Amino acid sequence: MVLDTVMQTLHVLVGALWVGSVVFVAGAVLPSAVEGALDAAPLESIADRLVYLSRGASVVMLLTGGHLAGTGYTVASLTGTWRGHLVLAMLALWLVLTALVEIGRSRLVDGLREKRVRTPAEETATIFRAAAVVGVLLLVDAGLLASGFVLY
Repeated sequence: MVLDTVMQTLHVLVGALWVGSVVFVAGAVLPSAVEGALDAAPLESIADRLVYLSRGASVVMLLTGGHLAGTGYTVASLTGTWRGHLVLAMLALWLVLTALVEIGRSRLVDGLREKRVRTPAEETATIFRAAAVVGVLLLVDAGLLASGFVLY
């Protein structure tokens, strides 16, 4: 019981930090770069930190989420109940968020290495906005699971 509580708390905290970081980059950092307020070096540093956070969060989410799913669900309950579907949707959203952050960072850094800032920031903004939307959907999914609203 205590282990499950620790795992759930860690899962939610890391997920919220991860999503918050992506939303911050999409909503504050990239618009500032498009406006010319950031140089290439700081923007590349931010992108690198985001991807390292994303990779670390992905591992933590996999381990904690795997533990929670393994102790709280069976294959039948994952595939045959609304709560199980929410868990599977969370897994799919997690994979999409990870992929979008990796792709966005790669494309952004490629442009920054050419000593350009505004164009790569503008070109990757859509990818990071999509990642932010996926992240918010993850938090909504987690809220539905945590609320107990969806029982069957």
